[in-house]
Amino acid sequence: MENHQKMEIRDGMHIALDVQIQMDDGLSLRADIYRPIKEGKYPVIISHGVYGKWLHLEDAYPNQWRSMTEDHPEVTAGSTSKYQTWEAVDPEKWVPDGYVCIRVDSRGAGRSPGYMHPWSPRETKDYYTCIEWAAMQAWCTGKVGLCGISYYAMNQWQVAGLQPPHLTAMCAWEGAADFYRDIAFHGGLYSTWANSWFENSAKPRQYGLGSRGFRSRLNGDWVSGPETLTEEELGANRSRFAEEFLSHPMDGEFWAERSANWSKVSVPFLSAGNWGGHGMHLRGNVEAFMRAGSEEKFLEIHGLEHWTHFYTDYGVNLQKRFFGHFLKGEDTGWKNQAPVQIQVRYVGEKFVKRDENEWPLARTKWTKFYLKPEGHRLQLDSKSSEGVVTYEALGDGVTFLTDPFKEDTEITGPSAVKLFLSSETKDADLFLVVRLLSGDMKEVVFKGALDPHTPIAHGWLRASHRKLDPELSLPYRPYHTHDDRQPLTPNEVYELDVEILPTCIVIPAGHRVGLSIRGKDYVHPGGGVPGPQSLGHAAYTGVGPYKHNEPRNRPLSLFGGRVSLHMGPGKQAYILLPIIPDK
Repeated sequence: MENHQKMEIRDGMHIALDVQIQMDDGLSLRADIYRPIKEGKYPVIISHGVYGKWLHLEDAYPNQWRSMTEDHPEVTAGSTSKYQTWEAVDPEKWVPDGYVCIRVDSRGAGRSPGYMHPWSPRETKDYYTCIEWAAMQAWCTGKVGLCGISYYAMNQWQVAGLQPPHLTAMCAWEGAADFYRDIAFHGGLYSTWANSWFENSAKPRQYGLGSRGFRSRLNGDWVSGPETLTEEELGANRSRFAEEFLSHPMDGEFWAERSANWSKVSVPFLSAGNWGGHGMHLRGNVEAFMRAGSEEKFLEIHGLEHWTHFYTDYGVNLQKRFFGHFLKGEDTGWKNQAPVQIQVRYVGEKFVKRDENEWPLARTKWTKFYLKPEGHRLQLDSKSSEGVVTYEALGDGVTFLTDPFKEDTEITGPSAVKLFLSSETKDADLFLVVRLLSGDMKEVVFKGALDPHTPIAHGWLRASHRKLDPELSLPYRPYHTHDDRQPLTPNEVYELDVEILPTCIVIPAGHRVGLSIRGKDYVHPGGGVPGPQSLGHAAYTGVGPYKHNEPRNRPLSLFGGRVSLHMGPGKQAYILLPIIPDK
């Protein structure tokens, strides 16, 4: 039932705040509902999560808001922006087009009481209930769409697997889908993102912070209220998020409960990824397009920062064309939309939109560049004299370089690396970085989803996690099971296949591609920059918040010493690159 004490008409919308939606266990979540003033039935756009439905984007992320609105003034055009929150649609841009916008604070977050447990099965079940509740309201057509970035994209894949009857279409913008591989353990290496995110992005929005939390611009009330709980009460009402992740180092039931079940995802969707989203905001979007059971599915990949294109005219128009078609039956031109739409990336943050029919692109010329021990080269010639390259297992490693490309050359798609490796210890962590270098050997980096100094691609693998899934592995996308730890025998040589996340770059003539094989995270040679305040202000040095330096996950006894790369007859190490000829 709606809380009529907080219902009003303003800014061209009928607004109801803190509407209660009862869950199956009796607890009620709080939702804000923005709908057209004119009576009638409308489709719903809903989001559900921890970021606080009353917290303005600028208050949560002032630097991101400032840079985005200065560089892209269309973000605020036609809107007062007073209802703009982090990673959700602006109702002032959607309600006039005949949509109801609903934002729900998930259990234990913002205005909703309960136990905060992000992305848990309980939270997913709650989302299902919210979708079905919205569909049953008198002002709803019965069609519900999901739209949002990151958190509000990741939980779309989760809830879609439960197949809510009234879920009609979804737009998952830059959202992971496999919580083990995409987020927590990149190639088996624990990502410390979980630590910084929960401490700095989730806990400050927990229900019960009350007067110790944010005050809302909407009405001057507390974003995480109305109650102000003690620290002990707050602690008892939230999960130990990072510890929970760290205590499940192998794939299994815990991760399956939090990850997309592709065979059950059958709803039409638009999956939008970011070329610079290696740590979280790319792999899941691509896997969704490749593996989900939906008959009507679309992939879009763009560049620039994580928070930009969802709000620009480019992104909003794409979303409205999609939802106009699937939720309203309008002729938006979507019936002619290509299955794949990519923003082809050029040096200098230049992008050119191009339509494609499939992913990876059918015309890809899969090209192997072989690692050469002499001179640390990457060459097309597969013949090589036998050699070994050794580096410190926790050090900067070694970089192999191509010759300068003779003409502009596009690489778009996933890559894979084959290595032959030995270690002085029983394990080794591989940090693989695909890099672009100019003719004078200066590295060319790009604005990534979160880090402004992002190389063109990353891949990771813990050697003891080298076991492949024979059904899911592809020549260009090795797929590791991460269910069986296979220690190394010191100094014995092992064959490893490493997944490199998709990329897109037109290599200018005279530039080189480099493959760095490291024992620690990539560090941009030009230095770091401060990260978002919501992630603890830690310096971003090329990989954003996605670092892999948790000492409990990398004991020196297992990951110290030296690592050797073996090349030569019978040990042809290479990187497989997706070179794209002109159409």
